[in-house]
Amino acid sequence: MMPGALAFTQPAILLALAALPVLWLVLRAVPPAARRQRFAAVRLLLGLNDAARQADHTPWWLLALRTLAIAAAITGLAGPVLNPAPQAAGNGPLLIVMDASWAEAPDWAARQDLLAPLLEAAARQARPLALIRLTDPPQMPQFRAAQGLTGHTAPPAAFAPSGMAAWALALPPGDFATLWLSDGLDHPGRAALHAALAARGAVQVLEPRRDLLALAPASMKDGAVSLRLLRPFAGPPAVHSVIARGPDPAGTERDLARISVPFAAGAVQANAALSLPPELRNRLTRFEIQDHASAGAVSLTDDRLKRRKVAILPEGGPREGLTLLDQTHFLTRALSPSADLVAGNLTAVLQAGPDVIILADIARLSPAETESLTAFVTRGGLLLRFAGPRLAAIDPVAAAQDDPLLPVRLRAGGREIGGAMSWGDPRPLAPFAQGSPFHGLPVPPDVTVSRQVLAEPGPDLAEASIAALADGTPLVTRKLLGAGQIVLFHVSANAEWSSLPLSGLFVQMLERLAVTAGAGPAQTGGLEGRVWRPLRVLDASGGLISGEDLPGLDGALLAKARAEGPFDRALPGLYADGARVLALNVVGDDTRLRPALWPAGTKVDTGDAAPALALKGALLAGALALLLADVLCALWLSGRLFALRALPLALLAALCLPAPPGQGQSGDALAIAATEGVVLAYVRSGEPSLDALSLAGLRGLSDRLSERTAVEPLEPMAVDIETDELAFYPFLYWPIRPGQPLPSPAAYDRLNAFLRSGGMILFDTRDGDLPSFGPASPEAETLRALALGLDAPALGPVPQGHILTRSFYLIDRFPGRHDSPALWVEAALQDPQAADGPALPPQNDGVTPLVIGGNDWASAWATDEWGVALYPIGRGEAGERQREAAVRFGINLIMHVLTGNYKSDQVHVPALLDRLGQ
Repeated sequence: MMPGALAFTQPAILLALAALPVLWLVLRAVPPAARRQRFAAVRLLLGLNDAARQADHTPWWLLALRTLAIAAAITGLAGPVLNPAPQAAGNGPLLIVMDASWAEAPDWAARQDLLAPLLEAAARQARPLALIRLTDPPQMPQFRAAQGLTGHTAPPAAFAPSGMAAWALALPPGDFATLWLSDGLDHPGRAALHAALAARGAVQVLEPRRDLLALAPASMKDGAVSLRLLRPFAGPPAVHSVIARGPDPAGTERDLARISVPFAAGAVQANAALSLPPELRNRLTRFEIQDHASAGAVSLTDDRLKRRKVAILPEGGPREGLTLLDQTHFLTRALSPSADLVAGNLTAVLQAGPDVIILADIARLSPAETESLTAFVTRGGLLLRFAGPRLAAIDPVAAAQDDPLLPVRLRAGGREIGGAMSWGDPRPLAPFAQGSPFHGLPVPPDVTVSRQVLAEPGPDLAEASIAALADGTPLVTRKLLGAGQIVLFHVSANAEWSSLPLSGLFVQMLERLAVTAGAGPAQTGGLEGRVWRPLRVLDASGGLISGEDLPGLDGALLAKARAEGPFDRALPGLYADGARVLALNVVGDDTRLRPALWPAGTKVDTGDAAPALALKGALLAGALALLLADVLCALWLSGRLFALRALPLALLAALCLPAPPGQGQSGDALAIAATEGVVLAYVRSGEPSLDALSLAGLRGLSDRLSERTAVEPLEPMAVDIETDELAFYPFLYWPIRPGQPLPSPAAYDRLNAFLRSGGMILFDTRDGDLPSFGPASPEAETLRALALGLDAPALGPVPQGHILTRSFYLIDRFPGRHDSPALWVEAALQDPQAADGPALPPQNDGVTPLVIGGNDWASAWATDEWGVALYPIGRGEAGERQREAAVRFGINLIMHVLTGNYKSDQVHVPALLDRLGQ
């Protein structure tokens, strides 16, 4: 019920206000007056004072006080809310659509707070709910009760939605209302999805406005690092700080530089140039916008900004008195400001590991040199060749043969334009085509070519040409070879054949090829046909996590991601192929942030209204205060106010009483208690009954360990992953409760440190592995969202012969209250010393850090203080056998944690003894 800006969550309770007039009359009612009767003996009582007085009626102001207290209590129980959050339209099924992209990461918690009252209202109305996250692969959502809805608290993805049109085809049948939590940005397919949703029912959009910023990939321009900041809305002038980060000489990540980037009024893009010494620029790994924690506010760097090694051959100084005619003079002058030049013969420069080798008019190479250069290019190097008199003088027989180090076949001789023995004038250059690496460079009209070597016409000549003269004759040709490329300038590197070396265009062309290759718009060529290994990937908040456990990325998918943006199978991050490293950023070179545009009539809530304020607590506190005032007034009227003198003494005595045992322990006391012996621990779920079950289960398992093994665990403990130290415990039992809140980043850091140090977590969904037979259970969905922040290894089903099956008992099943065979542990590696031997987990002394299942083991282990099982398992004798199998699995689990790969090491004993004998 919403009268204006005030709403009530339980309006039926307000009916009790109708009883206030009756209550007023009852309180005012007094006994009838006594009949007067004269009695002579009453004179004996005259002059005596009555110590215990009693009022003959209740004062009106005390009646008003009591009535006001009861009215405040009734109103407070009705749940009043000032400026309530908007309610979802309709009363039928409700579909919640979340963009769940990187743009929502900075205020994800605030968005959850905005969504929470809407979900609570839908739950009170018993509306079926379904949830889709547009960054997930499209699949038909299933409507279910609001209490079973999960996934809305999972962290957003590190990329933008790209399959909205596909989601429009995956909508469930029937009519339903839609609540769309938008990130405020326009994405492909948004209009099609909105139209499909509007055809099913009302569409309501929640789109909170905030200061959203993104950072485009850094590039090199005129010797400085060029930075470009983006925002979707034209706003007032603003200045933002961009931090350049990278390792210091000791390898520690630090802030290497900082620059302020100003936005002009009404501008949606801001540019800045950062000049750094080459040594510092080579160490840059990322740029990030200060105080904007999102993947879009981070720009990872790769080889685009590093100072490259360039070798110019042949070695030797300029000809005496003819410096300007030397083939290497203009190359050296053009490249020395922006690259490290390497001198020496071919063998020497190859040992220096150059990125680029330039051959200035070298026509003939020995077979060994050809083989070395071919291998250099195949590994990813760039071979840049220039023509000249020697290359033009090759004989026709040699010219007719295919040279593996030339991009095209050349004609013998050369072409002379504008000379004394030729027709016509020197030819200018044609504008650079779209696919050329020189695209976008202005062509000066005074740059002309008077002589060149010609390429033999062929079907592939046009594709190989990346620069041409005005008459269409190829000027620069290119061929891809392995991971590298070969480029040939059909003119000389000096000014004898053209005026190109005398122009600034020559320097820009060399920088595009040899110095900042890839610094322009992203080139997708040369990525296909390879599998790129993810080194590190970005999360939605802009943090880098290891990509070692992720599968390799096909080059075609990487090329698609660089052209269209990252997606679920191509996460933003750093990818490597041999020595080549590529950065895949959320924001591309040509990306523009465009705000979402909604059709006319769409209800869009921007969250600009005053925040909702719940008045229930204030009213109940006020009612309590009025009742206390009523007590004081009643004591005053009766003359017993002196009784309150003992109240301060009672409060002081209560404060001095010792705390009940076990209710409060200092950090040192807790550490001592947890390390005096082996302690099994469980993670608090926030549900008292589930925590009591976990405690009883671990207590029963501890008793069985004491009876059957040399391990004598102490009393199990509960841990709070947000505040407690986890290093004290070898084992954590974590029961999954649907919808439980996700750990904070600090808690995730604590959990990951626990897993890396050899600890084990047993995740128990307690659903009997229901996901194998239908839609994922709420517990499984909660576990999936929870595991996203864990630095978990690759998992797989328990293989045959795993250490877990023989650490104490020989077992082949892992039952609890359920008997599902599914149990997931760290994926195992085959023991190289024994081809037929057992499989070994790769780290943590052979202990798998994660064990995941759904058999509700705590119920099978749980016992009371006399050792009697608390919960029935199965039926009759078969159930007791299943309970015994569950206990044996628990004992194997704890022995596996405590002994590591001890059992597996026995496989190596014969080989070790054999080696010692030698």
